[in-house]
Amino acid sequence: MKSRCNPMKMAVYFAATFTITVIVFIVGYILIMGIPQIFNELVKVVSGVPSLFDMKYTSDNVSFMPAIFNTLIITFIAVGISSVLGIFTAIYLVEYAKKGNLFVELIQITSETLSGIPSIIYGLFGMIFFVTFVGFGYSLISGILTIAIMILPLIIRSTQEALKAVSQSYREASFGLGAGKLRTIFCIVLPSATNGIIAGIILAIGRVIGETAALLYTAGTTTNIGTNIFTTGGRTLSVHMYMLSGEGLHIDQTYATAAILLIIILVINGLSTLLAKKMMQGKQ
Repeated sequence: MKSRCNPMKMAVYFAATFTITVIVFIVGYILIMGIPQIFNELVKVVSGVPSLFDMKYTSDNVSFMPAIFNTLIITFIAVGISSVLGIFTAIYLVEYAKKGNLFVELIQITSETLSGIPSIIYGLFGMIFFVTFVGFGYSLISGILTIAIMILPLIIRSTQEALKAVSQSYREASFGLGAGKLRTIFCIVLPSATNGIIAGIILAIGRVIGETAALLYTAGTTTNIGTNIFTTGGRTLSVHMYMLSGEGLHIDQTYATAAILLIIILVINGLSTLLAKKMMQGKQ
């Protein structure tokens, strides 16, 4: 008779329960502490008192609205750049490169190494190269390019795995019907790998939105909206939260900022997942 208590099964259940509990605790704590503060700030808006929702930052309102705009600008441009480069690089590595190619092995090792480097190292590189050497200064473009390099390995690896997961029979059937290599990739392989590719992009978005160290050294901590990405810098939500908590004078506003940051991540991830499902339904 088999034992009713399987140690491995119990270990799996324990690990899953522990992980879910920690996530729920962290998310719940942030929302419980932050949402009441958001409502308090909304009351200030109605009362005409300086609040977090003012469009311009001052020492009285410590507004996070400029930071929200800067966060969205940096996120979508950086992810757009990395997605194009990462997806095409993965296509080359999976579909075109010969097995055992030294150049391919070099790219693989480099991408795996870059994915494990702490973000502050990327920040120092961005400050030395983009801010100083190239001459962009503390600007959004310096932050965008630094972040794009930082998330590029993640998108390459996730796209590679998504492409490898597509059955080889799909490619052979397409070739058998007379389709060329390029047509097969873009009409058969990529649509079949959409879910995996979008999952990697969602992870990249989450990392960009929550990034602080790399942006401190490149985009700066100014409180204005970056109207020109090449000449003006600006803090993101995560940097704004870091600065407020470091000052120790606006702890309530820090919790409100953390809650807004979490809500934005959840909304973007939800919209991305919904878009992926709509795309898959449209192909069926």
